[in-house]
Amino acid sequence: MKRLWWSLALLTGCASAPPLVRTAPAPELPHAHEAGIVSTDTLAAWLGRGPVRVLDVRSDLFTFLRGHLPAAQFLHTETLRATERGIPGQLLTAAWYEPLFARLGLAEDIPVVVYSAGESANIDATFAAYLLAGAGHPRVYVLDGGSAKWELEHRPLVREYTEVPTPGWPSTRRFAPEHVELDQFRGLRERTDVVVVDARPLEQFTGDAGSQMRRGHIPGAISHYWADDLERVGFGLVWRAPEVLRRSYEAQGIRPEHDIIIYCNSTTEASHVWWTLHVLLGYPSVRIYVGAWTEWAGRADLPIATGR
Repeated sequence: MKRLWWSLALLTGCASAPPLVRTAPAPELPHAHEAGIVSTDTLAAWLGRGPVRVLDVRSDLFTFLRGHLPAAQFLHTETLRATERGIPGQLLTAAWYEPLFARLGLAEDIPVVVYSAGESANIDATFAAYLLAGAGHPRVYVLDGGSAKWELEHRPLVREYTEVPTPGWPSTRRFAPEHVELDQFRGLRERTDVVVVDARPLEQFTGDAGSQMRRGHIPGAISHYWADDLERVGFGLVWRAPEVLRRSYEAQGIRPEHDIIIYCNSTTEASHVWWTLHVLLGYPSVRIYVGAWTEWAGRADLPIATGR
């Protein structure tokens, strides 16, 4: 029921937006610019017409001060998570997110576009977008190519601060991102219809690299590095075409009929794969194990595997 509401809300929201935004799955989806993400051309048109909220989630405040997209509000992604039960990088509760989103002037009747630096930092944008979607915002988009593509195309940057109205984020909203926690995950991963996807770089999956207490991966997981969903087209990296993405995932046995659970080190990389599968390709059951490898590797009682 929730996924039906999410699709209907996005389609309804598109009535006042350019017709190139699309989230519902179709037999042959057009290019990814038209499905849950927006191109630099589309965002430029939106900014000229408004209203639209733009969130800059690049990791350095001083980069924002030197120049940012018009109308952008700065949001550091580390504001969106904190330690819980000794485990770093965990999601917060609705009570924490509500005043933060209100402070940024977010409202469900105004589309919000999130951008990061692009390239290797694309995961910061999808992480913030994943949380906004989980908070019930029906019109969340990620800027394809991020600020890197915007700048390479010689589009305008500004240094002025933009004050936006703060209508107040609805306090009765239920925060329910598509996720599982450890106890639930341990039971699910043994089911034959569940596919576990590791979104980290291959060298971390194999156990040849990593910062956690143990290296390797969750036994049975499939390695699908999040950045493999991107390609260089002209200026900057953008999402591959939907038909290419679909073939890539299905070749690994990651199919729409599966119950898919993604993990990484701290939810950010997993959010990129979640956005690709759930929003762009329309896979109906996609969740993130939010404890991530950081939690799993810290538990000596949990099994790990190494190698390919």
